[in-house]
Amino acid sequence: MTIQRIVSGAHYGLRDWLAQRITGLIMALYTIFLLCSVCTLPQLDYISWSQLFQGQFMKVATMVAVLALIYHAWVGIRDLYMDYLKNTLVRLVLEVGTLVLLTGYAFWAAFILWRA
Repeated sequence: MTIQRIVSGAHYGLRDWLAQRITGLIMALYTIFLLCSVCTLPQLDYISWSQLFQGQFMKVATMVAVLALIYHAWVGIRDLYMDYLKNTLVRLVLEVGTLVLLTGYAFWAAFILWRA
């Protein structure tokens, strides 16, 4: 007896599993880096915090961490939608809404990091 897999546009595993692990590692490394940076501040106030994020390296590292978080969230939520929402229209609407929301978060983070 042969089991035939029906292609339905769903992603089947390894790429998403690996993406979750890599983005999780990026977020963990950024958290350690941020904690070490905060612990070396002379005092924890607005001026020190603002100066910490003035450097280009910190801005890029933060943006990479934000993008990793957004992609991590997208893979996880999309998998939940595919597993538990059987109505295609409802799933599509929620997926598009989630993509719009996460894209908005990415632009918002970029605006905060690079505003003058």
